[in-house]
Amino acid sequence: MINEEIKDKEVRLIDHDGTQLDIVTIDVAMKKAEERGMDLVKIAPQAKPPVCKIMDYGKYRFEMAKREKEAKKNQKVVSIKEIKMSPSIDVHDFDTKVNHTKKFLSSGDKVKITVRFRGRELHHTQLGNELLAKFADAISEVGSVEKPAKLEGRNMAMTVAPK
Repeated sequence: MINEEIKDKEVRLIDHDGTQLDIVTIDVAMKKAEERGMDLVKIAPQAKPPVCKIMDYGKYRFEMAKREKEAKKNQKVVSIKEIKMSPSIDVHDFDTKVNHTKKFLSSGDKVKITVRFRGRELHHTQLGNELLAKFADAISEVGSVEKPAKLEGRNMAMTVAPK
């Protein structure tokens, strides 16, 4: 709440440089803020009496937006890449999938490896387990298994995170 939005009778007033002035009526606080050419901002409404500070509200909002933008810039968005294969994958195709996964992990992304079962392949889920275990061994130097292999409907999935 700023300026006229503050409806309390008395407030604890803090100056723009951080020094505590006194407990004053809202009219006196508004006059002091206007004398300095600044706004009266309620910063602690739950306190008894509420705490108000004299500050340049526009500048304060600008600095807060700038700080939030800087925090967003420093965030690393981790995306999940997905590698799909079947239990009857050939050696060269398997090696290609391993190389793609290594590239994804080295760039900092998580990878979900999915084995898709079709038709009668669903009766041989142990082949999917063996394939995912072999895959985990092949990428063990750049990634570690975050979620072990689990059968979800017709797919068996495993999640790998970078080391």
